[in-house]
Amino acid sequence: MQAFSRLIGLMNGAGVVWTFALTFLICADIFGRTVLGSPIRGVAEIVSLSLVASVFLQLAFTIQQRRLTIVEFLVMRVQARRPRLAHDWTAIASIVGLAMCLAIAAGMWPDFVRSLRTAEFAGVPGLFSVPVWPIKLIVVFGALAGALACGHCAAADLATRVDGAAAGIARLKALIVPALIALVCVLLWLGDPGPRLVGVAMIALLLVLIMLSVPIAFSLLLTGFLGIAIVREDLGIATRTLSLAAEGTVSEYVFASVPLFVLMGLFVNVSDIGRDAFRAAQLIFGWIRGGLGVATIAANAVFAAITGISIASAAIFSKIAVPEMIREGYTPKFAVGLTAGSSLLGMLIPPSILFIIYGVIAEVSIGALFRAAVIPGILLAVAFAVATVLMATFMPDYVGRPGRAGGASAGSGAAAGQGAAQTLLGLVPVAILIVVVLGGIYMGVFAPHEAGAAGAFAAMLLALIKRRLDGPKLWEVIRETGQVSVSILFLIIAASTFSRMLTLTELPQDISVFLGDSGLGMFGFLAIYLVLMLLLGMFIDSTSILLILVPIALPVVTALGGDLVWFGVITVIAVEIGLLTPPFGLSVFVIKSSLDDQSISLGTIFAGAFPFVIITLTVTILLMAFPAISLWL
Repeated sequence: MQAFSRLIGLMNGAGVVWTFALTFLICADIFGRTVLGSPIRGVAEIVSLSLVASVFLQLAFTIQQRRLTIVEFLVMRVQARRPRLAHDWTAIASIVGLAMCLAIAAGMWPDFVRSLRTAEFAGVPGLFSVPVWPIKLIVVFGALAGALACGHCAAADLATRVDGAAAGIARLKALIVPALIALVCVLLWLGDPGPRLVGVAMIALLLVLIMLSVPIAFSLLLTGFLGIAIVREDLGIATRTLSLAAEGTVSEYVFASVPLFVLMGLFVNVSDIGRDAFRAAQLIFGWIRGGLGVATIAANAVFAAITGISIASAAIFSKIAVPEMIREGYTPKFAVGLTAGSSLLGMLIPPSILFIIYGVIAEVSIGALFRAAVIPGILLAVAFAVATVLMATFMPDYVGRPGRAGGASAGSGAAAGQGAAQTLLGLVPVAILIVVVLGGIYMGVFAPHEAGAAGAFAAMLLALIKRRLDGPKLWEVIRETGQVSVSILFLIIAASTFSRMLTLTELPQDISVFLGDSGLGMFGFLAIYLVLMLLLGMFIDSTSILLILVPIALPVVTALGGDLVWFGVITVIAVEIGLLTPPFGLSVFVIKSSLDDQSISLGTIFAGAFPFVIITLTVTILLMAFPAISLWL
């Protein structure tokens, strides 16, 4: 087993270095075509194929580290009461992953053999071409390694010793749900249920699997695979669909933005730019009542414009802003709630990974989505700031009693430590990154999906200049980038399989026709859609909700005459509310783990974030009622 661990460690290392190298390749291409007038040939093909290869090189390590996205709240409760049952559930989840990885490898193997025999290539003959069989081989090998990693995880869970005579009974109970699922699938296979009933059954099965803590990617793969197999009555077609999704879904240049924006955000984190932005905002807004809270919101808004990841904002400002606010007299509940709420700006203010994912799903311009999100993002930040000032004025028992003196001391404290000029000078790196990323996009220097490379390169240089980056930190950054990116990209691959199954069952079309004929209209549909988003947000992460729900909703919006760019803004802001709602509330969990303060419970953070959930909901409804707010730019 140690040899296998070393092997997947080497594979993971190769994958993260490969992904990191794409930063320099894309930046060289941008420089070549804008400055030298000579672009590098084949960049799009190289990047596209590299993304597929890097995902499957890192997949086994990601599985072994248990970094695939799961919903843990149910299994955590079971763990406290029936640990044997929880371990067996986790083992079953790993067995599901093992089966799906083997199916991907089996489906890809014939394609690899064919591409090797026919010398299949990507590119344009005479200009640039590269053989594709090595990438297909990596997919096969990576999927097999992923299967072995799943098997190792399952064996570890099954071998876990649990005291108590009821352990054997718990193991039998763990088999009840898989047995029922298998029975339903057999009945669907043997009967003639019709594609629509199969689609409904697979959606129900998906929700059950997710609630049982099966990784969301494996849940999507399994339900997509079973649905296609039952509708087509052919396991071969289902297996082939898995391999097509594995190879083709993320082999598009636009998906390079996912790892590169993650990389930029991690470099920004290492360079302490978030802390610099907070100190400057503290100096500017510290004189008003509730000024430290407004400073946190402003710093989050600025940080959002250079990262595009809400979780990063939550992690950073929980360490920077929360201790400072508590020290100045704010209540812990308000401090953590404000930090959680303002972290939502990370995914709304462009650039944003969620907008990129939505743009790919909806096939709309990512640049148009970024422009449409600017005013809503500013509107939400202003709404948070105004609410903070009003609460500090009229609800001092809830907010705390820092008063004007407290705010002023905060500002003067920052100035005394560094001097006002030096504090404001800390905004220079922030301004540089905003100009590089957003300025480059809006001036047409590079496409939105290339902005991540330019931003990551600039953020790395700033971290080096500030002497915040050394060899070990660099490796930690690019390794973490790989883990986060693989969890997102593999989820997108899995969602593609599920989406193909839904299309095959014609459920989205039926829902579109039903809602179109129901007389609800666009606002009625959006009300239902918003409620679904909020309900799913209580259990599932933002990316998963987008990948599951948006393909179903898009035909309805199109049939009702809605603008898909405006709908994208509504979708992203609605799905982000789930970061603050129990029991999942990812931003809340991130803040809890980042604070490492036992006196602040999850319940305290959820309660503190509730006013900001209401504010965000109000802004969302306003955007639904007045589309021009999003489409003005």
